[in-house]
Amino acid sequence: MSGTENSSRDLKSAAPGVPHEDGVATFHQYRDLLFSIAYRMLSSAADAEDMLQETFIRWQQTSQAEIASPRAFLVTILSRLCLQQLESARARREQYVGQWLPEPIFTGDHGDPSETSRMQESLSMAFLLLLEKLTPAERAAFLLHEVFDYEYSEIAEILGKSEANCRQLLRRARQNITDNRPRFDPSPAHHKKLLEGFLTASASGQLADLVALLSDDVALYSDGGGKASASLNPIFGRDHVSRFLFGAIQKSVPPNVVTRLEEINGQPSIIYYPLSGRAGCVLNFDIADGVIQNIYVVTNPEKLGRLPRLATVV
Repeated sequence: MSGTENSSRDLKSAAPGVPHEDGVATFHQYRDLLFSIAYRMLSSAADAEDMLQETFIRWQQTSQAEIASPRAFLVTILSRLCLQQLESARARREQYVGQWLPEPIFTGDHGDPSETSRMQESLSMAFLLLLEKLTPAERAAFLLHEVFDYEYSEIAEILGKSEANCRQLLRRARQNITDNRPRFDPSPAHHKKLLEGFLTASASGQLADLVALLSDDVALYSDGGGKASASLNPIFGRDHVSRFLFGAIQKSVPPNVVTRLEEINGQPSIIYYPLSGRAGCVLNFDIADGVIQNIYVVTNPEKLGRLPRLATVV
């Protein structure tokens, strides 16, 4: 998805725009792009949908005959709303019970071979958590330029800042990302093979087999939001992580639970389905050097409601 607009410097002009009766169709033409930006900005599908709804309301309230570039107008409105939302989200997360992780999104039926590797990487749990280290403005500038290919002049218009300021924002964001970006194995086949080994070891109760899949300094992060079982703090080390996982499986996972390997946030992941058919837990992994480096466990039901029910993925 390219963010380049030939005439984005003038979001509104006297040139004929989109007829009002075509406003809904025009909005839906750009809906996927808008959601892609909003989710990466907010790491929450629920918040992203809220921002799309608010953007649509403002779009409908604007005289579309004055809009020269619907795409530039919509992206600008959405991005500014996301910046405001990020500020309030940071305050809410300070009150969050336990660890906070991005809301998992199902990407198994949205595979696009034309997507660049950076587009795919920018959906991963590890990358979204890395973006949390940036200020809202840095995050917006980085995503718009590095992921969605917007020019500095366009980013300046969207953010309401000078081009020089946007260059500084991007420079700081790049430095932060470069200094902290981990190197993980992008091979989906190897990723899936390790997940299958993880499921086999977990089901058989063979602790040694599970330990062999983990790096020495493996880390486990779990998000229950105070609404489901989860560790309040990260767990480090293969022995501690493996024992926590076995204990959690024995205590919290019913014997008739159904597991599925599905693509979550662009990576092979495990979904646990209890009898209700709704996703009850998602495990997402970072793989490097042939072993599991990080494990992200999301059990907060508020973050799992948008994942497909079991019947839709069988």
